[in-house]
Amino acid sequence: MPRIGVVTFPGSLDDHDALRAVRLAGAEAVPLWHGSDSTEGVDAIVLPGGFSYGDYLRCGAIARFSPVMDTVIDAARKGMPVLGICNGFQLLCEAHLLEGAMIRNANQQFICRDERLRVETIDTTWTCAFAKGDEITIVLKNGEGNFQASPETLRKLEENDQVVFRYLDNPNGSANDIAGITNERGNVVGLMPHPEHNVEDLTSPSLDGQKFFESVISFLGTRV
Repeated sequence: MPRIGVVTFPGSLDDHDALRAVRLAGAEAVPLWHGSDSTEGVDAIVLPGGFSYGDYLRCGAIARFSPVMDTVIDAARKGMPVLGICNGFQLLCEAHLLEGAMIRNANQQFICRDERLRVETIDTTWTCAFAKGDEITIVLKNGEGNFQASPETLRKLEENDQVVFRYLDNPNGSANDIAGITNERGNVVGLMPHPEHNVEDLTSPSLDGQKFFESVISFLGTRV
């Protein structure tokens, strides 16, 4: 059974949701603490959303220097699947595992709503269970979800098929309607919406989040 770790940072809010999503998908969910430099031998890692550790400076800026992050960065560069959700996406950008940055939403308001996305690429460890062009609904909740990058970076992301998700109704001003991106290798994915909130009928309008976790489990199974 694959072992998927979920890191808890001070102020984490969605770590237990991510752990539950991992379990529902059929993998072993492993809690990881930000203050440890060990990832407990897991096969993949989720950086969840909702932590506020140092966000007064810049979302993800202080968390980048948690002891666990050096281990995560090293593992990601060696090919381990890593998913960053919301603050986790911001953290991946702070760690330079993904390009670009997040700024305040264009309307300067916190947004919480069901968001429609289009799957732009399935050539990643976290999206291989989707079909290219799938339109999905995933919960969105953020105040600093406005993805921006230099024109050169945006061009590279588009040309290299590194835009993973695009908003169908851009809620926050993100450049090119980008909701999520991947690194060149396809093992690191970050997105602002929260797939861990779309895995159960009781609490969500869709089960589209399930395929994120099914994707990485499928990838890990084929790798073995």
